[in-house]
Formats: sequence, C-alpha cells, structure tokens
Amino acid sequence: MSAARRAAVLGSPIAHSLSPVLHRTAYAELGLEGWTYDRFEIDEQALPGFFDTLGPQWAGLSLTMPLKRAVIPLLDSVSETAASVEAVNTVVLAPDGRRTGDNTDIPGMVAALREHGIHKVESAAVLGAGATASSALAALARICSGEVTAYVRSEARATEMRQWAERLDVAVRIADWEDAEQALHAPLVVSTTPAGVTDTLARAVPERPAALFDVLYDPWPTVLAARWSAYGGAVVSGLDLLVHQAVLQVEQMTGRAPAPLDAMREAGERALAAR
Repeated sequence: MSAARRAAVLGSPIAHSLSPVLHRTAYAELGLEGWTYDRFEIDEQALPGFFDTLGPQWAGLSLTMPLKRAVIPLLDSVSETAASVEAVNTVVLAPDGRRTGDNTDIPGMVAALREHGIHKVESAAVLGAGATASSALAALARICSGEVTAYVRSEARATEMRQWAERLDVAVRIADWEDAEQALHAPLVVSTTPAGVTDTLARAVPERPAALFDVLYDPWPTVLAARWSAYGGAVVSGLDLLVHQAVLQVEQMTGRAPAPLDAMREAGERALAAR
C-alpha cells in the first residue's frame, strides 16, 4: 500500500473539468488509498505563491494554458518533449522537493492515434494555430513522413506556425483559412480550433474521408466529427487525447504502471454523458 499523497490540476475550471474524474478513477483502480486529486483556479501571478505552499505530501500537478509556460521558471528540470514546445502540462513533485516538468499531451496524441490504427501518414493538415497546434505539430513530427499544411486565420498565426515548424523540424506549408475545406482530403486532419469554428466545414467532408483528430471533447461529437463518422472515416476525439495524456500523468506521479486506461475512459464517458 502506498502512502497517501496529493495531486491537483491548476488552471481554468472549464479546461480541466474531467481531470479529477480520470485521476481519481485511476487511484481507486490502483488501490492507492488516501490519494487525492483536486482542482485549483490559479492564474500566472498566483502560481509562484502556490508552489511555495507545496509540501512533501504532494506528488504532482496538471496544468492548463497559460500556466504551461508560466511554470517553467519554477522547475528544477524540464523534459526534452516539454522544452520542444515550451509547454509543461505535468509536474512531478519528489519528496525531497525536486520539481520535474514534462508534456504528456504530445505522446498522448500519438498514443490516441495509434489506438485507432494510425501509426504513420504521408501528409497531414492542421486546422488552427493556437496553443494546441504546437503540440499537434510535435506529435506529427513523430508520425508524419511528409508535409503538414496548416490552415490559419492571420499572418501573425502563420508566423507562429512557421517558427514552431522550424523548431520542431517539420515541413509545414501555410494556407489561408478560407481554403480550409481542402484540408479535409488529407490522410490525417487535426482540428485544434474552439467549439463551433469547424461546423461550416462539415458540408465539405468527402465521401470517403480518411482520419480526423478533433481535440474537443465537450460538446461531442462536433458537427464535423459527426459528419466524418457518418461517412465512415476514422475519428479520434479529444476524450481519447485527455485519457491518454492522463494515463501518462498518473504513471509519472504514482510510479505505478500501467495506469487503468479502460476504466479511466469509461469514467470520462460517464461524466460527459451526465452533463
């Protein structure tokens, strides 16, 4: 039996609403009695002060944007994966006080795709250019052998994507959002946009679509994902991503592996259905 420890997710209440469900389910399945996982609404200014309150009973933290970047100066070390996108979503807290940062979003994306049989693609398209798009590019660097086309709304976003592409050594072509319907013919489409943004694209889904990875999970399915699935295309959801990245977090924070993927997914599905 493991000694009771604490973990939590920090950030906005909407972004991390399912995290406690997934982590607490894992603790129960792993027999980690007394382990707790809570939520704290913390902004960038309050983050250093929060870290000062953490004692040896703390095992780890999950973070949402913009805390994923703000936390980096507070850490003793950062993994190569997290450093590649300048974003830490996982902090492991050792009993001696050492703070280690990692990014489980990127391997979580890769794992979610592989679970759906998507191991390698010759090219891909990314819809959007926000914070999640950089993680998507990093994930595609591991599975895409050719060019990634990013559909963006502004030159500022285009510049950001070019910078990330150079940093991650990914061949990226920038395209205007007005041409986003063309993205739907790619072997893999990754949608990183907020809810509703891709709804109008659903009418342009081809008769035989390939694979869609839509990072949203609430509301689900999105209009685009529903049409994609109806036409027989493979669909990877934001819940798939959320569960796979949480599995990696649980394993790092608890030192127990494998984490109970199926039980965590089922708990997430029940929580979403109850809304």
